[in-house]
Amino acid sequence: MIKMSIIYHSETGNTKRMAELIKEGALQAGGVEVHLMPVETLDRQTLEESRVILFGSPTYYGTMSWQMKRCMDTLPVKVEGKLGAPFASAAWPGGGGYELAEMALIQGMLIRGMLVYSGGVVTGRPPTHFGAVSHRAPAGFDADRCRKLGMNLARKGKELFGQQQNVRTPGERS
Repeated sequence: MIKMSIIYHSETGNTKRMAELIKEGALQAGGVEVHLMPVETLDRQTLEESRVILFGSPTYYGTMSWQMKRCMDTLPVKVEGKLGAPFASAAWPGGGGYELAEMALIQGMLIRGMLVYSGGVVTGRPPTHFGAVSHRAPAGFDADRCRKLGMNLARKGKELFGQQQNVRTPGERS
């Protein structure tokens, strides 16, 4: 069974709801154990065992929240070689910024050596581009994008990592 962690920051509950929908989609793929983690309560052991880690944040001034930035800057585990993806919520659809928040999350993942995957527009509908996005509480199309992202990541995680757990990357110390 592949372990997946979904780390998120949520002030109003919208990003938390996205995390729950992503978990729902991942569980539909089967063969995955999913853990939701608010940025305030990261579980080091679960993160170490997770082969797939998603990061979700509300959009603040066109980027991730400072709480998520702090989380990414101080992750308690190495994430090199793990599969990741972003998701973002926003309170105002006309202001934009979702894609910038997701790109900031992607930058953080890439800098730490993670593999980044979303399924984009080529893996079924609805398209997820960089990751799932939602205006306010996700419903309808936005909720479907969240579920699809979870399913995509679970499937890709199983494809890449199989049933292996605690596989060390080259040069990693115990």
